[in-house]
Amino acid sequence: MSRFTHASIVRSVIDIPAELAEAQATYNGAAGRAFIAALPELAADFLNRWGLRLDGPGMNGVSALVLPVVRAADGTRAVLKLQLRDEETEGEPVALRVWDGDGAVRLLDHDPETGTMLLERLDTFRMLSSVADTHAAVQVIARLLAHLTSCPAPPGMRRLGDLAEAMLERTPWALERIPDPEARSMVADCAAAVREVVAEPGDRLLHWDLHFENVLAADRADWLAIDPKPLAGDPCFELWPALVNRFEAAEVAWRFDAMTDVLGLDRERARAWTLGRLLQNALWDVADGRPVEDRRLEIGRRLRG
Repeated sequence: MSRFTHASIVRSVIDIPAELAEAQATYNGAAGRAFIAALPELAADFLNRWGLRLDGPGMNGVSALVLPVVRAADGTRAVLKLQLRDEETEGEPVALRVWDGDGAVRLLDHDPETGTMLLERLDTFRMLSSVADTHAAVQVIARLLAHLTSCPAPPGMRRLGDLAEAMLERTPWALERIPDPEARSMVADCAAAVREVVAEPGDRLLHWDLHFENVLAADRADWLAIDPKPLAGDPCFELWPALVNRFEAAEVAWRFDAMTDVLGLDRERARAWTLGRLLQNALWDVADGRPVEDRRLEIGRRLRG
């Protein structure tokens, strides 16, 4: 079968979700639109190159299209992850190789040029977000984080220290553009907290985005992490996603305490770096012309005590 014909068949089979196309256009502009336009051909290329056949409808987040596949050579059930290469996604296969399936999804193949990955298939019907008991779910995240961050970051990984310095440089610009006095004060306090810890940013391998929807069940393990956006840094920077995802104001202090206990973190450093995550998100809000989200401000209030 010619490549053109194969691509035409894939184009008629895969569905490119409108929300993925919109997100790529919003966040990546022309590069995002070009990525969406090339997706059918890209999928066809890797289905052919890696000897895969489609095995169900695709899934997506805001940045990637994930296709369930079967490897023809040995019947392995896997997923083909197609995404635009950027500074976040470039570190994903590196981190997955370091973890090698221990606490995280296993990487089966990777194309450095496009960032395309073949990953083991987990159970998408058993996501940690479906666990009704949020206390139990937070404990799962904490245990995974404690395990994953025990590894030193490999050379070349993005560094938390560099991100933190850039955030502090950007803060005066943002403060001038936040009209609400309370939000402005909160952002200034977050920056002050980061200044206290930025000189010692850490060297562990961080997932950066471990929330309830990025933890799936598997036959070989109760729970495994997916979709890392890895950094080299302090594990104290890892707590934010489990505070803001499935947000419950009354649970903020409990979740923070539970995670710092399981990870064995210094509570004041954890508070400072978690406020750093609030600062990071606030800077993104301001850059996009939005007010700082209320739930983020509430987390800040409760962490400041």
